[in-house]
Amino acid sequence: MNAPFEPHDTYPRTYTEPEVTALISELHECGKPFGIQWGSAAVNGATIDGRLLVDFGDTSVATLLNLLELLREGVRAR
Repeated sequence: MNAPFEPHDTYPRTYTEPEVTALISELHECGKPFGIQWGSAAVNGATIDGRLLVDFGDTSVATLLNLLELLREGVRAR
């Protein structure tokens, strides 16, 4: 597993809204085998300190990337 992104990491700031939307689509696909779905997840357009927020609890892209990595690991382990 990759090292998790920290909230202060600068790399997630490079993601654009279309890229984050694509990550959310991947999150939906990776979550399906586990019965995990975020039907309302979307980029909400707001930022905090240059970071886009994802609307499922107004989380950061770093959190989205970490969650996606956990789901990818779960899919590979199956």
